[in-house]
Amino acid sequence: MENMYVIIAMGVGSIFLLWVLFYFIPVGLWFTALVSGVRISLLQLVLMRWRKVPPGAIVTSLIAATKAGLSLKRDDLEAHYLAGGHVQSVVNALISADKANIELDFKTATAIDLAGREVLEAVQMSVNPKVIDTKRVAAVAKDGIQLIAVARVTVRANIEQLVGGAGEDTVLARVGEGIVSSIGSADSHKEVLENPDSISKVVLAKGLDAGTAFEILSIDIADIDIGKNIGAELQMDQANADKNIAQAKAEERRAMAVAAEQEMKAKAQEARANVIQAEAEIPKAMAESFRSGNLGIMDYYKFQNIQADTRMRDSISESPAPEE
Repeated sequence: MENMYVIIAMGVGSIFLLWVLFYFIPVGLWFTALVSGVRISLLQLVLMRWRKVPPGAIVTSLIAATKAGLSLKRDDLEAHYLAGGHVQSVVNALISADKANIELDFKTATAIDLAGREVLEAVQMSVNPKVIDTKRVAAVAKDGIQLIAVARVTVRANIEQLVGGAGEDTVLARVGEGIVSSIGSADSHKEVLENPDSISKVVLAKGLDAGTAFEILSIDIADIDIGKNIGAELQMDQANADKNIAQAKAEERRAMAVAAEQEMKAKAQEARANVIQAEAEIPKAMAESFRSGNLGIMDYYKFQNIQADTRMRDSISESPAPEE
């Protein structure tokens, strides 16, 4: 019984040792590379394990490149992997570019990949141009009518400008700016509606793809709609503003008139108060004249008669006229 356990343990140990041996010495991968025409030693495959480089990715990429007629070096692929690049994507891009007669070397492809761009997608876009739609762009013609346009931009990847070139957002922003400028320079919105291709010609002639990672092939106006009458709205806003200003000035004049009226009333009240105060001094003055002999009894009676005549005339002038 004990011998059986020993045999089982030795078998398990042998299997584990074989697994470790074939893990660090990938004989199957070496044989696959050998029959595919890729010359690589078992020692290099073992050293890849120690350098934390997956031998399968490197050998598979070398086999694909060799079958496609490309000559790549193992050290270059390992260096690109250790730099954080995508080895298989770069190799596939090189194969696609070679089949499409696009000039793309290994150094440029790895630079594009390390820059964060999809190098294989860029090569595919060079073969099959990509169509991107702008957002709804609103612009106002000289007659004050707003137009809302949507453009369809056909672009092709510019391999030479992929490193350091601007992306799709810049292209769309420039196209939108060109549309606004083209519509804004039109004398009438009817001209734009009759010839929408004039926008495309003007925008395309400005060379908007300069400094970008793309080459603009065409700009087509996919849709154009009439928006608001901005000119009329501005005139209405101006009229309302003028009305508010006029109302404010009228209110100011009214307030000044009310203030002037109040001031006049105050002055009249002050004058009446002065008159009343002066009339209150008359009896005192008359009494003083009696004492000093400057005023006699007859003079006083004459003064009373004059006051009575004055009151009678005032009452007659204030009474209503008799009806006929």
